[in-house]
Amino acid sequence: TRPPPRPTLHATRRQRQMCIRDRVEEAAPVEEAAPEEEAAPEEEMAEEAPAEEYMAPEPGFAPVPLDEGAQAACDAVAFEGGTAKIAYMPPATEFNYYQAIGAGIEDLAGELGAETFMLAPQSGSDIEGQMGMIQDVLTQDVDAIILSTHDEGAAAPLVEQGVEAGIAVIIVNSDIPNFPTPVHGVVGYSQRRGTYKEGEYAIDLAGGEAKVGVLEGLPGYHSTERIGGYLDAFEELAPGMEVVASLPTEWNVETGNTAMMDLLQANPEIEVVVTANDYIAIGAARAAEALGRTDVIIYGTDGDTTGLEDIAAGKWQATVNTTPDTMGQVALQVALDCLNK
Repeated sequence: TRPPPRPTLHATRRQRQMCIRDRVEEAAPVEEAAPEEEAAPEEEMAEEAPAEEYMAPEPGFAPVPLDEGAQAACDAVAFEGGTAKIAYMPPATEFNYYQAIGAGIEDLAGELGAETFMLAPQSGSDIEGQMGMIQDVLTQDVDAIILSTHDEGAAAPLVEQGVEAGIAVIIVNSDIPNFPTPVHGVVGYSQRRGTYKEGEYAIDLAGGEAKVGVLEGLPGYHSTERIGGYLDAFEELAPGMEVVASLPTEWNVETGNTAMMDLLQANPEIEVVVTANDYIAIGAARAAEALGRTDVIIYGTDGDTTGLEDIAAGKWQATVNTTPDTMGQVALQVALDCLNK
């Protein structure tokens, strides 16, 4: 496997900024400007120096093996040279994050001479629609599929068909070590370690004690790992971070908004909300504003462009930036490496 850059956490400047890597033991705080001193007489005041802009860490790669039996052999793919035809199949087109992964794939494909196309349902909750599209792609003489799905179990039989037919299958935006059927590669980042780091940040910001609400994604590996990172941090480092309620969403802004409304109305004591992605966090922030609860501190994860803009505007607190464009480029390179074994 070949994961993309280690995740970087972005937080609002009004509290602090931290940059993180996916290794739990590493955290590099971004230095803040010294506090302002009393105003000096006008003639003694020096011209104010411009504030330094936040810089993310350099990309880092740390390949790890899949579990035993989870790796399909690239030697068995059917590709025999020429222009590779590759399908990129994210869970939905409604997420700009997956569009950014697609842009990375498309950019590198132009440089390397591969033919790529994207196919996905509009909604991330349309599992049946995605499965139907995978079935269709299996009949289109593709050489490889770069896949991200919200339901690994539903996709597994179709992935198995593809692998048996000699199609290279690469899972993207995941760190799953044991997809239900063998695949040729997995490209992603440590989701649990990313949100663990964000959990550490949330603990520090809350002083180790807060009433916490949780907004999950659809049931599956992604939601389990992402929410699990926060909860691991709270359990291990700050038992005072008490989870009082947890609700599911469908990964999008609309259901994030609805779930947050329900969460806060039923549990007004909630002070911190952790979510399974940035879209849920965006919806949650809108609900908090509508309820006059802008005091609630909200955390997302992904590094979606809209989410980063919201954080910069002070609408919610922090995310883990996982550089989706680079992830797409790495996924395409892994697919081509497998085809050209």
